Amino acid sequence: MDYTILPNGDGLPDGSGTAKKGAAVYQQHCIACHGEGGAGSVNDALVGGHGSLATGQPKKTVGSYWPYATTVFDYVRRAMPLQAPGSLSSDEIYSVTAYILFLNDIVLESDELNAETLPRVEMPNRDGFVWDYSP
Repeated sequence: MDYTILPNGDGLPDGSGTAKKGAAVYQQHCIACHGEGGAGSVNDALVGGHGSLATGQPKKTVGSYWPYATTVFDYVRRAMPLQAPGSLSSDEIYSVTAYILFLNDIVLESDELNAETLPRVEMPNRDGFVWDYSP
């Protein structure tokens, strides 16, 4: 899998999806590991943790920790589902990304995500990461 998707959306493929469509993709490919509604199961929870990062027990989820929605798409595209990474279509990835963001109250169920709209999604922790590179 030789491709890169940047935070600004460069590299995103054609396709689109909504949370409503993503619920079916999640049920088929994700629920066994991530649990009902993304609450966690064998693998990490995808939802919750809002406001917990500054506490003694931060809960790092897509909704509380991840800075860019494009990174969610990129990770799902490269690594999920665990038993068959790279097997989902672009439409399925946009849809399941929308569903995960919907579960985190970041997008509406009817919002269509695609190469233009996904980079514009404002993640709750977008400003929680700072560039600290000094050569």
